[in-house]
Amino acid sequence: MAGAAQRIVALTEKVLGAPLPVRIRTWDRSEAGPPGAPVLVIRNRRALRRVLWRPGELGLARAWVAGDLDIEGDLYAALDLLAELIWEKGDDRQPTRSALDLARDPAVREAGLELVKLAGPGLPPPPPAEEVRHRTGLRHTLRRDRKAISHHYDVGNDFYELVLGPTMVYSCAYWQPEGTLEEAQRDKLDLICRKLGLREGQRLLDVGGGWGSLVLHAAREYGVSAVAVTLSREQAAYGRKRVAEEGLTDRVEIRVQDYREVDDGPYDAISSVGMAEHVGSARYREYADDLYALLKPGGRLLNHQIARRPLAREEAYEVDEFIDAYVFPDGELAPVGATAGHLEEAGFEVRDVEALREHYALTLRAWVANLESDFARAARLTSPGRARIWRLYMAASALAFERNRIGVNQILAVKTPEGGASGLPLRSRVWTADRTAGEVADGTADGTAG
Repeated sequence: MAGAAQRIVALTEKVLGAPLPVRIRTWDRSEAGPPGAPVLVIRNRRALRRVLWRPGELGLARAWVAGDLDIEGDLYAALDLLAELIWEKGDDRQPTRSALDLARDPAVREAGLELVKLAGPGLPPPPPAEEVRHRTGLRHTLRRDRKAISHHYDVGNDFYELVLGPTMVYSCAYWQPEGTLEEAQRDKLDLICRKLGLREGQRLLDVGGGWGSLVLHAAREYGVSAVAVTLSREQAAYGRKRVAEEGLTDRVEIRVQDYREVDDGPYDAISSVGMAEHVGSARYREYADDLYALLKPGGRLLNHQIARRPLAREEAYEVDEFIDAYVFPDGELAPVGATAGHLEEAGFEVRDVEALREHYALTLRAWVANLESDFARAARLTSPGRARIWRLYMAASALAFERNRIGVNQILAVKTPEGGASGLPLRSRVWTADRTAGEVADGTADGTAG
């Protein structure tokens, strides 16, 4: 009689209507599939029950988080091979074969019944503890957003130190050839400060301020007074400790506060780095309006945000099931053009858009390497399931950036005053050069007026 692996491969290929691109090893030690390919390890029958009771991405995610599934070999290669079957669904976000087509196919129905027998009796296992459940209230209300942010960020600062490294920056770095992650993150912080034209005595608001890295850099290197707002209490506590250790309490304040509750403007500059993905499409115009109101005339906004590719039918967009359930609850991605449009509708003048897609792929691979270098400790610092979530999420995201399925962009916008004087240099990219003695504080270089 064929082993479980041979049976699963044959039955899965009937359901998919395509060859399985990875090798399978099952709980009975049988193997099947392409020789030399990465191995998908199915540790127990429970993994099959998870997938059968919730077919698709979420069932697979539950099995992965629970440890019922694993990948042996190159994780990136395995995810690349599986991407077309799991994630790439076309512009209309539909599988290659519709559920109705599958139900009508006698061979598929027979294969499904055989998989049910192979999975064994029993109810579906409960979702892993790390899955978001019992969400109440409208999306992107103050209360629900606080819970969503806490789910992602309040999982242990020691865990994030292991993954992110000493800079504690959780967004795309800005790489030089042969550079290190730490150098690339410092360069990114400095790039933002120069794009904002920061100079001594100005006020900076950092929306979604993370662990305080940007406001610390801006205060230390550019002499500004800075406020960072975050909904994560663990981030705020960590950031405040860093501020005190650097002796910057007179210039840096870190608040547990929603950006919608900030009422002490105007600010000379606002940064929003990796935060706008949490805002939601229904609230994005409100977000743009609020930031516009908090800026002085002539003030600059730097919006650093992940973007998805536009769809042929935008109304067909659906939030990724794995990301929504385990990583960023209620998070949404928008095309960069839609983001720029909302900012312009709010009154901003968009002056520069810089794509950093390849930079984020490099950043994510560096984070995965940090996690894998001491995975057992990472699991102890948070939970085995959460460590597995972050490994899968970051590796899959790295591939998504590399394959141009998603991108990331820095949009520099100005609250241009009446009269039209933007205050920006004639050469808009002078901030990308290395800082030199001839570069003035507002980001201009070589004597260019700005």
